[in-house]
Amino acid sequence: MVANIKLCVSFLLFVFLIGGLKPLKAEGEKKALLIIARQDFRDEELFTPMDILKNSGYKVVVASSSLNEAKGMLGGRVKPDILIKDVNVSEYKIVAFIGGGGAQEYFNDPIAHKIAQEAVKENKVLGAICIAPVTLANAGVLKGKKSTVWSSEGAALKQKGAIFTGKDVEIDGEIITASGPKAAKSFAEALISADK
Repeated sequence: MVANIKLCVSFLLFVFLIGGLKPLKAEGEKKALLIIARQDFRDEELFTPMDILKNSGYKVVVASSSLNEAKGMLGGRVKPDILIKDVNVSEYKIVAFIGGGGAQEYFNDPIAHKIAQEAVKENKVLGAICIAPVTLANAGVLKGKKSTVWSSEGAALKQKGAIFTGKDVEIDGEIITASGPKAAKSFAEALISADK
């Protein structure tokens, strides 16, 4: 009996060591980065995906251009965890730019462009909602890609070579774009689905 137990333990140890069994992942190992404007982010576009991502096992990190408490267009408040200049894209499975009027601050921001470009280069899931897809277009990562945006900005995407579809949510490989607050839930679900 003792010999049988020792044999079973030895076998399981051997299988584990050669990689046949994978150790359980540590809690919070999947990380998602949500990038917001320092003021006037769109509340639903931040808080709905944040809740859905957390409930799906992601550790959510909020980045902004300031560490001061950010205020949403509808009054929601959040204290960013890190500055966008300190973002290390390789730490995240999902990188998403949140919309709202304040998101214009990243349209021509070289740090935001670099984050988007690195996310594509490293095959991360890259998302943007509302007017934030303009940042991705200006970063050059939507060229030839199906994408959507808040209706007022469709021309800005086309000008940068994106294929503007006008859908609520558009998925082109690992790039997910969405049109606005009513698409926040579908946007979050698409981000998670794209993270294989």
